[in-house]
Amino acid sequence: MRVHVADHPLITHKLSVLRDQRTSSPVFRQLTEELVTLLAYEATRNVKVSPIEITTPVTTTMGVKISEPRPIVVPILRAGLGMLEGLVKLLPTAEVGFLGMVRDEETFEPTTYAERLPDDLSDRQCFAIDPMLATGGSLAAAIQFLFNRGAKDVTAICLLGTPEGVAAIEAMAGDRDVTLVLGALDERLNEKGYIVPGLGDAGDRLYGTV
Repeated sequence: MRVHVADHPLITHKLSVLRDQRTSSPVFRQLTEELVTLLAYEATRNVKVSPIEITTPVTTTMGVKISEPRPIVVPILRAGLGMLEGLVKLLPTAEVGFLGMVRDEETFEPTTYAERLPDDLSDRQCFAIDPMLATGGSLAAAIQFLFNRGAKDVTAICLLGTPEGVAAIEAMAGDRDVTLVLGALDERLNEKGYIVPGLGDAGDRLYGTV
């Protein structure tokens, strides 16, 4: 498994504003979109492309286009929806699926309650997006779900992660093709399974408490 932790002052600055409890939901949503676009630059480094011939105003030359079958972006509901626009802005030809997972707040174990994905993901590059990699249970289950459908490789993009979460994904991945892109790697989890220092509940801060 490959792990990339962003090392860029602009990303660190935006994450600092995101962490601040005084940051309003509208600003939080805007910053999340901006951060995902920045992280997506690294996450799409190995996206598959095919050569094409193009004609410029001067001559013909060779270029590339995104290969078929197109990549698929999979936000993990509900917080992952806040990251969707930032990724499809950079990868507009990608298809979009949805995977709904909920974590039991006592056992921290995830369950799938909804999905909207092709039955066959053979040879597809998948991009799973979820703001927080805490225990790693939900993201690991989502990645496993995609591989069970035949995905070729999975790249996961998270704003924040923990050592515990990274270890969980690595244990699940085995020798499969998994890449993890993080905005920052935080210190640890607390006894409630929250990231420290973290930014609180990303879903609540994106959309308000329901």
